[in-house]
This record gives sequence, C-alpha cells and structure tokens, in this order.
Amino acid sequence: MAATSHPLATQAAIRIMQQGGNAMDAAIAACAVQCVVEPGSTGIGGDCFCMYSPEGSAEPIAFNGSGKAPAAADPETLQAQDVTSIERHSPHAVTVPGAIDAWTRLQADHGRLQLGEVLASAIEYAQDGFPISSRVHRDFAGQAEFLRSDPVTAGIYLNEGTAPEVGSVLTLPLLANSLKAIAEGGRDAFYSGWIAHDIVEHLQSLGGLHTMEDFTSAAGEYVTPIASEFRGRTIHQCPPNGQGVIALLLLNMIKQMDIDPGGPLTADRIHLEIEACRLAYASRSHYVGDPAFSDIPVEHLLSEDYARKLAGEIDPQRATSVAPDITLPRHRDTVYISVVDEDRNACSFINTLFFGFGSGITAPSSGVVLHNRGQGFTLEAGHPNRIAGGKRPLHTIIPAMATQDGRSSLCFGVMGGQYQAFGHLQFLTRYLDFGCDLQEAMDLPRFMADPFTGEVEMENAIGDDVRAELVRRGHTIVDPAAPVGGSQAIAIDWRNNVLTGASDPRKDGCAIGY
Repeated sequence: MAATSHPLATQAAIRIMQQGGNAMDAAIAACAVQCVVEPGSTGIGGDCFCMYSPEGSAEPIAFNGSGKAPAAADPETLQAQDVTSIERHSPHAVTVPGAIDAWTRLQADHGRLQLGEVLASAIEYAQDGFPISSRVHRDFAGQAEFLRSDPVTAGIYLNEGTAPEVGSVLTLPLLANSLKAIAEGGRDAFYSGWIAHDIVEHLQSLGGLHTMEDFTSAAGEYVTPIASEFRGRTIHQCPPNGQGVIALLLLNMIKQMDIDPGGPLTADRIHLEIEACRLAYASRSHYVGDPAFSDIPVEHLLSEDYARKLAGEIDPQRATSVAPDITLPRHRDTVYISVVDEDRNACSFINTLFFGFGSGITAPSSGVVLHNRGQGFTLEAGHPNRIAGGKRPLHTIIPAMATQDGRSSLCFGVMGGQYQAFGHLQFLTRYLDFGCDLQEAMDLPRFMADPFTGEVEMENAIGDDVRAELVRRGHTIVDPAAPVGGSQAIAIDWRNNVLTGASDPRKDGCAIGY
C-alpha cells in the first residue's frame, strides 16, 4: 500500500512494488514523481527525512537528509554585506540541498532495484508532460506573483506570467535532464558534476557564499530516533534539528489531561489543545536547533515532569499569551509519503522545499528549484538557530512511526510546516483517544495557534457556538489562508494481515493497496 498527496505519485509507488521493489524503492519513486508534478511543494533542490522499519521492526531506522549552511556563512560575513535578516528570495536562504544525497544513500542501503528504475516515472513525467491537478493549480496561482520576480523560474513554471490551468500539460525538460543524470551517475551527478556547477555558479552570481566544496562534502546521516509512549504505543520521531521532539512533548502534555467525553471538537477540548500548542512551540523556539552546535535538552523536553509542568500552566477557562516564535517564517508546503510493502517494510518519508517553490531561485541549466530552509536561521546572538557555517537550521518536517507489541503498527506523517508537530498530536489523539478511523482522523476540521501572531487559525467546519465560547475565553479566531496541512497514514494489522490506508482530502492524493 502507498499513500501520497498526488495520484500519479501513489501510482508510481504501486508500480515499483509490482515490479519487485520494496517500500524504500517505492517511497523514493513516489517522491521523485512529486518533485515533478507537485513542484511547488517539493523538489530535488530540497531536503528530506526518512524513518524506515525493516520488516515491521519495532526499532525503526532514521535518516536526516537536511542540508547545511555554506562553510563561509556566519553572522559577521552577512552583516558586512548589510544583511540584517535572511529573506526568502535570497541566496543566503539556500542551504546545500540534502534530498538527493538522502535518496541515493537510502536506496543503496535499503532498496532492491536500480536507481534508474526508481526514477523512471519521474523522468517520463518531466520529459513528456503531466496534467496540472486542482490543488497543484491552486498552489501555482498562490505563488504566481512571487515567481514572476525570478525570470528563470517564471520562464519554466508560468504561462506568459500566469499559473497553468487545471488540466493543462506542463513539461520540464531541464529537470528531466537532471533526473536522467542522477539516474545514471547517482549522488555525484548532483553534488560534483554539472548540476552542482550550475547551482553554485548561479547562487554565486546572486551573492551567495556557496562553493563546490560545500556540495561535494554534503552528506546526510543516520540518527537514533527519539520516542515517547502514548496510549499503549511507542511513537518514534527523528531527533533535532527537527521538531519531532515537540510532537512528543505535545503528546506527553495531552496525557496529563482527561479525554473529553463530548469528543475532539468541544470548546473545552479545543481550548486545551490550543494552549498546549502555544506552550510547546514556545519551548521549540527556545531550545530546538542543530545538536552539533547547541546542547539540545531532549531528555528534559521528553520528561514527564516537564510535560506535567507545562500542562499545569494551562488555565482551562482562559487563554494565555505566550511569546511568539520569531525564528521561522510560516509556510505549508511539503510532501509526505507512507508506504508498506508485502514484507511489511514500512517507509515514512518526507521531502520539502519549505515555502511554495522554496526560494524561487532556479538554476538555469539544470532546472533545479532551490529551497529556502536557510530562513530557519537567525542572526540573533546566543540563539540556537543563529547561522553558522556547516550548521543545519531547525526543521519542521517530521516523518513518524508507531510501534506496538514489538512491531510497527502505524506509518504516518503530516504536512504543513509549523503545523506538523501539532498535527501529529491532532491526528493521533483523534485516532487513539476518540475512536476515529484513519480517514476520519484526517478529515475532521483542524485548528492551530499561530506561533507568530497568537491567532487561532480554524477551519470553518467548526460550529459558531464553539467559536463564540473560545472567543469568550480570550482566543482570536481567524480563517486560515489555505487548508490546514495534509497527511497520509498506513496502519498494519498483523493479526489479520491487513493494511489500512488514508490520504488527506486537503490535497489531491490517494491511498492505494493491492
């Protein structure tokens, strides 16, 4: 079974498994397709995280494929260039992309097929064209004005300055050539060959500090997952520099609270979740960064005492004011992929450009759109995310796995940038506390306390009476600018040997099994 946010990607994953590939092959194939058919959400110029459970093992493997700042990047150098903040359409927002290093390493270590077989569908869609789907058109239209500011990007993705219409066919020949080179030459084709030269030369022409050495030395790493117990299951997350630790903190906080008999959408329940969100994200802003550069107190953040302390600060009748997270810009663009194969290898896979179309900077010969993860850095002295050469920024993307009785039981993830940690809480508590099935847990309306403004973004299916009560308690309710997040999940029923999958209706995707 495969679940992705685009039907062509899900179909590609299924095709790979039918050809003898495993869950890792299928996840990378699906992601490569999405880098073509969902170019606003993800790309080969982005970053990647993966959690993989071989044959349903209760001890999943985790890989951090997030890129680092150029070696020459430091606050003093940027300030000498009169840079006071890292803007989106700036070469300084581009860290060295980690996705292709992650794909090639994971596929070589855990896949069955050749890389060329895995990338074949993506190459075909880039070369021969693909139809623009509904959500993809919406994402294009929302970024059209921004894309017009970069002539290379606009020339590739816009039709005389406007977003391509639903059902129109887009071809990406430059990206097809890059994917072919990677299929033939692997990692080195991207980080040492003509693709890297194209990216580095273009970034340097814009004032970037990137060098070929930054690219040739780029490498992701296997990391030890972190975990917490929740409702009889062990929830596994990647460790910092990602925000998975905050998802676990939120679950630990919710464990301190009673389950509302009225369901997940009462004013009382929503109020508690909003307040937990504010407190947990304040902890994220204060503590979470690259552990190679800062002492990240993971054990403290995951302790029951800390969760109990934060939960005890919640007033059940009144909203509190927590200082907003000022270190990261908001965004909602990423793709998450869940795949489980016949041997019950389970792959939880996520790939991102950060914002829609990332930095908006596209390398002119390779067609590689570059992410803007460097906006996760700050120039603030003493902050855990202060920019430094070779440092990774705080990352929002967090693939996850749940295990039970010595086996993997749930392969899941949530898209939506800052929402993701809180989204893990919402999905799991609706599934495990309130008896929703996988699809129902995704379908229910969402809300989140914006970590920047304190406002509560709330989807409009939540009733007026609940909204009025939340306003009475001091919350400011606003409509979200876009559907809140997205998600995919596959549950493994070992006793009946059945897989159950779900895919979020807020995206174009689907779950397919055979």
